[in-house]
Amino acid sequence: MNIKLLKAFVILARKGNYGEAAQALCITQPALTKQINVLESLLNLPLFSRGRRGAQLTPSGQQLLSEAEKVVNQSESFLQYAARVAKGVEGFISVGFGLSTFYTAPNYIAAFRQQYPAIMMTLEDIPSTQQYALLSTGELHVGFVRMPYKTPLHFHPLFEDHLVLIVPQDKALPFDVWLKELPLLRLYTERGRGLNAQIDQFLQSNQIDAPLVQEVEDIQTILALVIAGIGVALLPQSVVHIAPPTINIISLSGNNLRWPVGIAWNNAMPNLVRDNFIQMIMGK
Repeated sequence: MNIKLLKAFVILARKGNYGEAAQALCITQPALTKQINVLESLLNLPLFSRGRRGAQLTPSGQQLLSEAEKVVNQSESFLQYAARVAKGVEGFISVGFGLSTFYTAPNYIAAFRQQYPAIMMTLEDIPSTQQYALLSTGELHVGFVRMPYKTPLHFHPLFEDHLVLIVPQDKALPFDVWLKELPLLRLYTERGRGLNAQIDQFLQSNQIDAPLVQEVEDIQTILALVIAGIGVALLPQSVVHIAPPTINIISLSGNNLRWPVGIAWNNAMPNLVRDNFIQMIMGK
């Protein structure tokens, strides 16, 4: 069924006059007459009786009008929704974040939702290496990650993160002394592949030995173990956003301390909502 024919039927029923209805539809009166004739032929029913009072609904027309109005209203709602989708102001995106963006990513999400309240979003804590894979397949739309290497993904840098030493007591001890006194706490490789690689590069390039290493599941556990005096940790400086205020953080010097952090996405997969999100981030 042609929606245009139903809309002509509804407008003519409301106006009760061919001239006024044609003007409302922005067509000529003969064109409107033709559309009504075509609709009546398709339905095999007379919809209007023509007389000196203009166009009056027949009993069949009266019975069909309410259903026709529902269909026309639904079609108009659909077109309005489609227009919003086409502008990227209605839809869905999934976002991933990592350790360095534990504080940054939610702030960007909140700002975006203020501008685009109709957008549905998910935010999930995923290691950068896993985010790259999900972005490549389209399962993830935007990733807050450490800079990807040897990947076709697009990347926009946001800031630079760096390693700091987290210790249980406020003591001015050299880094290597801490490592001799307490185990170095770090994430399991599956959970912290990128961070662990950064730590290894830092230790090797600065010829620092960590004789005791203990692996744990998450950052919260590492912080708890440090506070308990069970170990020390090399963590991103951005962790201070989630660390207790009493935690002892020591700045470091040396090679391979820093790495770029930003957003990554797969430009090969079109997504207007994602593009609006990225533009908002780049504009800040």
